[in-house]
Amino acid sequence: MKPSHFIAALIGATVLAATAHAQENDTLKKIKELGSITIGHRESSIPFSYLDDKQQPIGYAMDLCMKVVDAVKADLKLPNLKVVLQPVTSSNRIPLLQNGTIDMECGSTTNSTVRQQQVAFGPTYFVVNVTAAVKKSSNIKTIADLNGKTISTTSGTTSVPLIKAYEKAKGTEVKEIYGKDHGESFLLMADDRSAAFVMDDILLAGQIANAKHPGDFRILPESLRQEPYSLMLRKDDSKFKALVDKAIGDVMKSGEIEKIYAKWFTSPVPPKGINLNFPMTQPIRDAFKNPNDKGV
Repeated sequence: MKPSHFIAALIGATVLAATAHAQENDTLKKIKELGSITIGHRESSIPFSYLDDKQQPIGYAMDLCMKVVDAVKADLKLPNLKVVLQPVTSSNRIPLLQNGTIDMECGSTTNSTVRQQQVAFGPTYFVVNVTAAVKKSSNIKTIADLNGKTISTTSGTTSVPLIKAYEKAKGTEVKEIYGKDHGESFLLMADDRSAAFVMDDILLAGQIANAKHPGDFRILPESLRQEPYSLMLRKDDSKFKALVDKAIGDVMKSGEIEKIYAKWFTSPVPPKGINLNFPMTQPIRDAFKNPNDKGV
């Protein structure tokens, strides 16, 4: 084959591959053909996406995803669109999205630039601050006050490298002990085996709300890093992403997001009726005011 013919053939193959890829990621076409949309949900990500006492997925993220479902019904003129609910985990959520098992994931997934190489995201619907929970009686008011103290955090989380980076930058020294999960990490602090529990602020709020004496604890106002949570979509699907962006953006711009937020973060939530008492932070307000899909 002549070089010019080879190059032409290569370009043609690339175009065909790109076309096939775009067709594979036509979520709206897939939904219309099947007459159903599949939502990936978490089972214990309170209050974003979790199971109630009837084993039905509920939560803040689920409410927002149902706004997308309504938009899909209107766009495809399918008022009786079937909604399939598929549980996912932190380890399988991306593969199940990529292979078409689910059409979107509704949970507490961080929108990161690394993940953006594999998937796409809708507008940020929550902003986490990685910080610390302490006992009020400790008189610890800043992260710098942890210098020379023992902190607890959960194995395998982003909190570990973040606190180490803080130590290096600020010249502080702390000793880390690790819990196997957030409950154990919080207990290490509650039982005075550590001075602070370093983790995402909303997860800290959940632990405090479930404590025997919630009033004994507080969350430090400082942040080691902010991380945005978003609805996760397949990559390179401009039509579906545009629909999602508009559906979620409209909820934010109309002010309806205020009521949905209050329902899950400043009111008693099922099944135990616990109130997380987590008022909207300024970064969250900013995200609602200017909907975007920027990753961290």
